Amino acid sequence: MLGLLLSLPAFALLGLFFIWPFIRTIYMSLNDWPLLGTPEFIGFGNYVKAFGDDQFIRAVGFTFFYTIVITPILIILAFGLAFLVRKGTRAHRFFQTVYFLPVVIGLASGSYIWMFMWQSDIGPTTQLLGSWGLVDPQKNYFADFWTAFAIVLGMVTWKVVGLQMLLVLSGIQGIPDEVNEAARIDGATGWQSFWYITVPLLRPTLALVLVFSVAGSLLAFDQFYIMTTGGPAGSTLTAVYEIYRNGFVKFDVGYASALSILLMLVLGVVSAGQMLLLRNSDNA
Repeated sequence: MLGLLLSLPAFALLGLFFIWPFIRTIYMSLNDWPLLGTPEFIGFGNYVKAFGDDQFIRAVGFTFFYTIVITPILIILAFGLAFLVRKGTRAHRFFQTVYFLPVVIGLASGSYIWMFMWQSDIGPTTQLLGSWGLVDPQKNYFADFWTAFAIVLGMVTWKVVGLQMLLVLSGIQGIPDEVNEAARIDGATGWQSFWYITVPLLRPTLALVLVFSVAGSLLAFDQFYIMTTGGPAGSTLTAVYEIYRNGFVKFDVGYASALSILLMLVLGVVSAGQMLLLRNSDNA
């Protein structure tokens, strides 16, 4: 009984800030709900509309494309950095801190920093690379899809890879030294020890990093809202950005709620994949 009473504040906060908003969102998604006006119940009309909405489908497609591109970049770099700084020397701890520092910067702040760095004429990066003849300092790099996309990828990698590195590093440090020493005594090369011992033992950690990366990428919004505003010509609109546009630009709250529910279902599938990956890793 005492345990239930002590848990009541947590349950109250959960109900107030998650369960009730979730139920409310489902109800709103079943209505034609303008931001200003009287709601009208339309059942699953908003969901039917979503599957015929070319703009939303393109936004979802771009979100998956962004996820497929950025996820291996983050995992590979995090893996490499973790191995570079895995030793406990003072120099290695210094570089751990250096690689992690961008993580403490807000995503919005990092987006504004990188956007300024790549501004034509005045951006420090464009000026520096332009002085070396590597880029055109007067070019608007956010007016082209591929250059804008590359800049966003660079910013997100710079901002996030330090956290991924620490997750991988924690997994590496959790592997007993005796395991690798036994492999060396048995004649295993460094590559064999890495591939057949380190990687399998890191599967739970890598599964966690993978799901974090995928979930974060599917929810991408700030960097594209700030750096590209969905351009050029709507080519960098993400799913969350499209939900925002429908809810707060077009004032169609009911439809935005339906899109949010659909995105939540996608994230639910990702979470189920996380549980499956972790379970398989534990049973391996």
